[in-house]
Amino acid sequence: MKMILFIVALSFVCAQCAESFTSWENSPSNWNNSENNWQNSSSNWQNSPNNWSNSPNNPNANLIYDNYGNAQGYAVPKSNGTGVNVYDFDSKRRGYYNY
Repeated sequence: MKMILFIVALSFVCAQCAESFTSWENSPSNWNNSENNWQNSSSNWQNSPNNWSNSPNNPNANLIYDNYGNAQGYAVPKSNGTGVNVYDFDSKRRGYYNY
């Protein structure tokens, strides 16, 4: 039992250590990266899958494909020029990349 508690505690500490090495620019706690920021919200028309710019039917869209060539989502550059948001076609934000 002590060994299990030790392993659980160690994994918690390791997870905290890994998160502490994330730079502030890339941290999900940074407002620039937050899903609560309107700029990153899929409710924002610029990021919506209903916007023609993000449609899989648009040959000029910034689509993301799987290994079989099927569109899985789309990328939208942030309006402030700091990076890109990644969404799937169900309006869920799947990640972000900062420049």
